[in-house]
Amino acid sequence: MLSLLDTLAGIVGPAHCLAGADRGPFVVEGRTPSVVVFPGTVDEASHVVAAAGAAGVPVIPWGGGTQMGLGAPPRDGAVVVATRRLARVVEHEPADLTATVEAGITLDALQAALGAPGQWLSLDPPLPGRATLGGALATNASGPRRYLYGTARDLVIGLRVVGADGALVRSGGKVVKNVAGYDLNKLYIGSLGTLGLIVEVTVKLRPRPEADRACWATFGDVPAAAAAVREVMASDLLPHSIELLDAGATAASAHATGLAADGAGAALVLGFDGLPTTVTWQLGAAERLLRGAGATRVAVLGDATAARALAVVRDMPVTAPEPLALARVGVLPAQVGRYTQEAAAAVREAGLGLLAAAHAGSGIVRLALTAGGEGRGLPTTVKTLARLRAEARILGGHFLVEWAPLAVKEEIAVWDPPGPAVRLMERIKAQLDPKGILNPGRFVGGI
Repeated sequence: MLSLLDTLAGIVGPAHCLAGADRGPFVVEGRTPSVVVFPGTVDEASHVVAAAGAAGVPVIPWGGGTQMGLGAPPRDGAVVVATRRLARVVEHEPADLTATVEAGITLDALQAALGAPGQWLSLDPPLPGRATLGGALATNASGPRRYLYGTARDLVIGLRVVGADGALVRSGGKVVKNVAGYDLNKLYIGSLGTLGLIVEVTVKLRPRPEADRACWATFGDVPAAAAAVREVMASDLLPHSIELLDAGATAASAHATGLAADGAGAALVLGFDGLPTTVTWQLGAAERLLRGAGATRVAVLGDATAARALAVVRDMPVTAPEPLALARVGVLPAQVGRYTQEAAAAVREAGLGLLAAAHAGSGIVRLALTAGGEGRGLPTTVKTLARLRAEARILGGHFLVEWAPLAVKEEIAVWDPPGPAVRLMERIKAQLDPKGILNPGRFVGGI
């Protein structure tokens, strides 16, 4: 009888099947896969999952690896199914503003492919040079532009997914006006690969804007910047991004872009796109509004600087050097400033450092804990994360440990308590993956 390794090598070819020391880059939190497989077609992916399922071996989907620290630690000895060879544009209909692509394509490669006819996908998760479309959907990742353009659930109109038994499942369709049946797309998006391996995606596109620029404004402190956010949201301005940065993130962003920070306690980055005349008008109106709201400095950025600034804040604070932990918090937009202040106080009292960057119009705050002058060691990190979670819950929000070393995850829950909804999620998991093959134990409630 063939071993599972031999079976998988027979499906994808020995050159696309890694064992031994070659598995090193795919070790997550000390958990080592038994084999890493790179299917080159959707059918190969289907056969790989079916073979692993028949052998009772867990399957871990792997896109670009940018979000593999998310969730509970994976199982040891699993089969990693990496999708980087599934990176083709299957069909692009410029007249319909739709495209069907394989899920292993990176966001940067997809945008480049769509750029020739002047179109783009309005999804901007961090690290698009590495992040794959399938990975972004599995984690429901998004970025600053979600304020205007929404998240993956608003952009996907069809999926092909490999189920736990290897069967190919299709949901949605290839046209925007598809309303037949249950909307299973939203079930798979954000499920962390626990319900199926996404292998093909059909998305809605937009014409590429003729102009895409930004303005950078610094403030004395976070409350002043948060008050300016409220004025922006109440105005006639239509930014695609409203990013609020605390002092640490302001300094890091200024260093990366060459912008002036002058010891500022906070900053706002507003992005605008569309017709050049409209963008110019909005930038001028934004500059006047921000100066009137108490900004210490406002700079309207040229095209190249704007692109760099928007990319830096998109990736902040994921790119923080040597973080102790990363967290993501969801609160009401009106509470973003207050939560960021409370987080700063908690981290300061613990003797740690903090970088906080918020999609302020959407209520998403992303935190990076860094080593401070006095705060050191596992207990301090765990205690601080617990306090940050408590502050979020007080405001009616939710808290997720987005990344942390295994020792930290063993001391504090990655996810908030799921509540009664977990029973429904468990029933769905049992129906779609009765043997618990797909990414078991990593999602909310140990699903």
